[in-house]
Amino acid sequence: MDLDLTGRHALVCGASEGIGRAAAHELALLGADVTVLSRRADVLQDVAGSLPVRGAQAHGVLAADVSDLEQLDRRVREQVAARPVHILVNNTAGPPGGPAHAATLDAYRDAFARHVLAGQVLVAATLDGMRAVGWGRIVNVVSTSVREPIPNLGVSNTVRGAVAGWAKTLSRELGPHGITVNNVLPGYTRTARLAQILADRARASGQSEQDVADAMQRTVPAGRFAEAHEVAAAIAFLCSPAAGYVNGVSLAVDGGRMQSI
Repeated sequence: MDLDLTGRHALVCGASEGIGRAAAHELALLGADVTVLSRRADVLQDVAGSLPVRGAQAHGVLAADVSDLEQLDRRVREQVAARPVHILVNNTAGPPGGPAHAATLDAYRDAFARHVLAGQVLVAATLDGMRAVGWGRIVNVVSTSVREPIPNLGVSNTVRGAVAGWAKTLSRELGPHGITVNNVLPGYTRTARLAQILADRARASGQSEQDVADAMQRTVPAGRFAEAHEVAAAIAFLCSPAAGYVNGVSLAVDGGRMQSI
């Protein structure tokens, strides 16, 4: 199986922690040169410095805030002018919880900007480099709510669905150029996002966070939460040459929790 990404340049968003950081690590293990992106420049330096290096690999950092679309566009275009990107991993922290009917318009606007508009900015800025070599990988880290909405995550459910529709459209448009577009749908994964959900649910229910966690894990056939590196492994595979004929899919990495086919 060809998993070698030597000579490919990956831009990994939300790479300061969690799934993004784990994805950067897995891509580096496969030989890619990795640029890690988040708004925290100091943390990124530590992340880049911790990535595996094999041969002539060169890793870098790009500090940008996905909520500032003009800044994001400018900084990514500056990056790709010097070093074209062949692999784009779109990964952004999820919106705050709460029911859909109670969310403000600003909450929807902010989430749409961070997930859909920022994704569009990133694709537009990196696409020329992929087209130039007739090869590219775009992987969006989304959520299982693409298929089964999650209670009390109304804004997230709405926006994640928009990302999935956008990605499927892109996959059909870009496939003829040798560029694949896929989504990874993480289930319950040990990240800061999960910690936030546990705290919110415990506060709303009056239960302890451990009781909430135990109840959530009972809904997962695997009987546990995922680790970030397990989701990252799926991302890395979709970025590899071996996944060249996998295009337009939403791959759940959820321990079997979803009940839909």
